[in-house]
Amino acid sequence: MAGESEIKETYENGTKILEDLTNNAHELQEQMLEEILRRNAGTQYLSRFFPSCQADKQNFKTNVPIVTYEDIKPYIDRIANGETSSILLADPINQFLRSSGTSGGQQKLIPITTESFEKGWYHHFLADIVIEKCFSVSDEGKSLSLYFSKPDMETPSGLVASPYMTFYSKTNIFKTRLAKFCLSPIETILCLDNKQSMFCQLLTGLLQRDKVVWLASNFASVLARTIKFLEDYWRELCCNIRTGYLSDWIIDPGCKNAMSLILTRPNPELADLIQQICEDQSWEGVIKKLWPKIKYIRSVCTGSMSQYIPLLEFYGGGIPLVSPSYVSSEACFGINLKPLSNPFDVSYTFLPNTAYFEFLRVNKDGGGKAQETRTIDKPVDLANVKLGQYYEVVVVEYWQYPTLGKDRKGGGLVCYI
Repeated sequence: MAGESEIKETYENGTKILEDLTNNAHELQEQMLEEILRRNAGTQYLSRFFPSCQADKQNFKTNVPIVTYEDIKPYIDRIANGETSSILLADPINQFLRSSGTSGGQQKLIPITTESFEKGWYHHFLADIVIEKCFSVSDEGKSLSLYFSKPDMETPSGLVASPYMTFYSKTNIFKTRLAKFCLSPIETILCLDNKQSMFCQLLTGLLQRDKVVWLASNFASVLARTIKFLEDYWRELCCNIRTGYLSDWIIDPGCKNAMSLILTRPNPELADLIQQICEDQSWEGVIKKLWPKIKYIRSVCTGSMSQYIPLLEFYGGGIPLVSPSYVSSEACFGINLKPLSNPFDVSYTFLPNTAYFEFLRVNKDGGGKAQETRTIDKPVDLANVKLGQYYEVVVVEYWQYPTLGKDRKGGGLVCYI
């Protein structure tokens, strides 16, 4: 597992790392596929396609079919039910990630290993580096990062299945980043009651409003929900600040302990100021008014989340909306190298060291279906995509299947090159 020294090195050498990734994309992709095949060709799933044991790129492209999650679900179910042989992966599986369901409409179990997790956190730091170059806020304050946890689910095998944020928030990597960047106490993030968690995180942010230099969440929908919560609870939040006492219905032990270190005294002046802001007939720009030092809002605002852009622009009052990366439970696809782009025009640069990517060409308007396209074109690798074309992305980590993103008509993730 990556430690503080590796995290520090990533930040210090961020620019060079990004240059190497983009300049050597083809070579890195070739190495990625070679490593995946070398380590996993003997698994029950892949070995069927390499009867002569020649697990090279050509045989992979010729023999291994593109499949969907439903095709490999029986293999995942076997792992979840306790089979310990190398079914899909040669490396030991630590647990499952439970997808959010925002793309395909249903939750899925994604097996992860120590290495796959480390590749998963890597994009966070690269995105941080790019954003820091634009805003330079790391020395000016911290973020009000609204993250939430959900209950773990134990499978018959004993392996736990968790949503990504729940899993990530329990790691040492997250706690290191949290202490450096975030105001929210870890106890409030780990609270499984989202109402108590939201109240305490907002209360923390309001009590330390002069320290907030950016607002963050995983998805724009979370920020929309946060604004609605603030509309409903600002009076009670002001009451807590005015009296110095936490609401009685906050009963989670972690939240209570964390807030006892933050809500330490009455502050009627701050309560009056927040009340005055929230009593205004118009809430246009309310985020900027409540947190006057804020420089940007960081959240995924693309794909299905783009519907929330007008709302965030209204309540943000002109604060830049930064969509940092495009990530699914299967892999990180890329990061936004132009954080100041119009949120409706964001593009992502693929990271060639997170997975092996192939691309299926679809209709020019992006409305084609991958199944229809497969009868016409074979998938191409990252080095052979053509400008001006639409492609559906196929991600290869430990098996091969279309990623569970969303195009304009509800299929796989469609990108425009």
